[in-house]
Amino acid sequence: MNNDLLNILTDDDNDFDNQKLLDYLNGKLSGDEKHEVEKWMADNDIADEAIEGLQNIKEKKDLPLYIEQLNKNLQDQLEKKKEHRVKMRIKEYPWIYLAAALILLLCIVGFIILRMLLVKR
Repeated sequence: MNNDLLNILTDDDNDFDNQKLLDYLNGKLSGDEKHEVEKWMADNDIADEAIEGLQNIKEKKDLPLYIEQLNKNLQDQLEKKKEHRVKMRIKEYPWIYLAAALILLLCIVGFIILRMLLVKR
């Protein structure tokens, strides 16, 4: 899996690096740079939500730790979902095959019985 997908502050269309976003969160950007980040956030709903959530953290010095923990949690959740999908796929298919084989068998048996009944008349 691409690690960029697991980084809460990374986006393929993002012209900003994580340091610039952290500077935005810490209020260290100039007016123009701040406006540029806010414009980008307006076009990117996911990043906007992530940054708004990170703005609620009172201890700004702990932001890199929070971001690292968010990335780890996101990675864990994505891995669990992927494993669950694989397990469900493996579990579902045998029942589908069994049901199809049973229906086919019942159709064949029914055909044979009907054929015998029609031949006896």
